[in-house]
Amino acid sequence: MSFVAHLWIPILLSAVLVFALSAASHMLLPWRRNEWGRITDFAELQAAVRRLKPGLYAFPAAADPKQQMSKEWMERWAKGPSGWLTLAPPGPIRMGRNMALSLLVFVVVAFFDAYLSAHALGPRPRFWAVFRIVGTVGFMSFGVGSVFNSIWYNRPWRAYVADLIDAILFGLVMAIVFGLLWPR
Repeated sequence: MSFVAHLWIPILLSAVLVFALSAASHMLLPWRRNEWGRITDFAELQAAVRRLKPGLYAFPAAADPKQQMSKEWMERWAKGPSGWLTLAPPGPIRMGRNMALSLLVFVVVAFFDAYLSAHALGPRPRFWAVFRIVGTVGFMSFGVGSVFNSIWYNRPWRAYVADLIDAILFGLVMAIVFGLLWPR
């Protein structure tokens, strides 16, 4: 854990900068526009799902998961509409909580990036060595995991490409911060 003593400034600074870039990506930058469709005739949908608890749902779905792959249920799925639904708890969106948790995740990613990089690079690495390792780990941390949502849950590939753009930018920010502030 001695690496934390030397790298706590780039860990925290890169996390804060990536957090700000993430906010800009989702609110201002063009690749996230129109990522989500809008259901404007929502009263009937809300009435239909009101009795469900917050969580993840698949529809149509058999009561017994073992039956889900049966011919009958596969035909129901193919006929459609079919899909997955995430239900949030009732009440206002908890922006403060969500933002704080996002920042915490960015700090955790930066911490593990620092851990791996400190062990991979050894003493007194050059800027470009730090840039390469930190940037690669940062990109992988932010860009690889969400691909499974497009593979398995039909999340549009365009949304995954937006995740990759974010991951490249996040990795670059982390690489620059760590490269400039790495102890020499």
